[in-house]
Amino acid sequence: MSDFDLVVQGNIVDARGVVQDGWLGVRDGKVAARGEGAAPAAREKVDARGQWIVPGVVDGQVHSGSQAGQEGLGWASRAAAAGGVTVMVDMPYDDPQPVASRPQLDAKIAEVERDCHVDVALFGTLNAEHGLQAAAGLIEGGVCAFKFSTFEATPGRFPRVDEDDLFEAFKRIAPSGLVCGVHNQMQDLTRKNIRRLQEAGDTGWDAFMRAHTPLIENLATGIIYELGAETGARAHAVHVSTSRGFELCDMYRRNGTAATIETCIQYLMLNHEEHTRRFGAKTKHYPPIRPKAEVDLLWTHIARDACTFVSSDHVSWGLERKGNPDVFKNSSGGPGLETLLPAFWTGCERHGIAPSMVVRQLSRNPARHFLLDDRKGTLDVGMDADIVILKPERYAFDPSTSLSAVHWSSFEGMEFTVRVAGTWCRGQQVFDGSRVLNKAGDGHFLRPHASRGVPPSYDD
Repeated sequence: MSDFDLVVQGNIVDARGVVQDGWLGVRDGKVAARGEGAAPAAREKVDARGQWIVPGVVDGQVHSGSQAGQEGLGWASRAAAAGGVTVMVDMPYDDPQPVASRPQLDAKIAEVERDCHVDVALFGTLNAEHGLQAAAGLIEGGVCAFKFSTFEATPGRFPRVDEDDLFEAFKRIAPSGLVCGVHNQMQDLTRKNIRRLQEAGDTGWDAFMRAHTPLIENLATGIIYELGAETGARAHAVHVSTSRGFELCDMYRRNGTAATIETCIQYLMLNHEEHTRRFGAKTKHYPPIRPKAEVDLLWTHIARDACTFVSSDHVSWGLERKGNPDVFKNSSGGPGLETLLPAFWTGCERHGIAPSMVVRQLSRNPARHFLLDDRKGTLDVGMDADIVILKPERYAFDPSTSLSAVHWSSFEGMEFTVRVAGTWCRGQQVFDGSRVLNKAGDGHFLRPHASRGVPPSYDD
């Protein structure tokens, strides 16, 4: 008689280290036991000895609905499975209306439960149409965080929120224990710089970075943390591309505030001189891809475990939104669900950083950040059996085979050192290295657990 539904054997990577030749026993979708050496009996056994076994990735910044009819949660969840992402945390800025009320949230939850192949947690936001009072309904409805912006990326869909309104929003959200994430960009300075460059006809591949100076980002990051200090809310900068941003976060943390910080994989693996010169507007993100010297500094903060987590900031724009010779007229962002895990693993290897940091930054920490750590983020006994097998292999990434809604990537041709060979979500295999195996609707909507009254800890 089998002891388990599934046993997976290989080199198990935890936030604490690596267990060589370990095994996981899965029963009823949970990790029921784990050990080393000879594996016990099971109805199904996966021999991954010589390969890495890691917890499923929790991608804390996904924009699946930014363009109506382009991708959506269901399609994005297929790319997630192929990238070893078992939890997508989806942003609220859907086209044509952001998720700023309880009925909108309920409709999006229904989409998750109908269409998704992996599990999904959801951000909410607040806007003028539904008012700050909508926060209570969104919290009750199950959002795991709130997102705001200091810059109007798209009128209506992605609005700027004035600082006094942010202050009031933070005050309302603080008692819930949910995090307030903010797009960190000073609007007036941004628009002044763009206008000056466009008037001069200076709109080529390198102009976007020069228009979006570190000062524009760093001033906004400081505002976010000060709002958290004033209100007691958990203040989070959602995509930091400068070393100074980490210094600001450190300063507020030392003064006892619940400041957290996130960077995205493109700011760690791409640089302005090489990749933006090669790919042009395909690498247009906000913030911009920085020079290599700044990228190297970001890795020092990863190495000292100062980053809360790393995300993809995935959005599947079609190339028709990336081909304008005026760089400022192209959309910001790009696909990233399938490259987050192999790219970050590769980057850590290059910088001599242990595999355990991959688990901290991509699984354990984001699960804690979004209050999902009662069931996600680790392979400890009792947790959901979200399992990814990584096969050591050197290969150049080819986006033409992507399961995303688009087949381009600014990581095209980059050599990775691991390949996702299999993904399991709650003990069910969803990807076998080439195909999605489960059905639309097998993914679950995830609600955060109740706040314990104190900010989550990211230390053991």
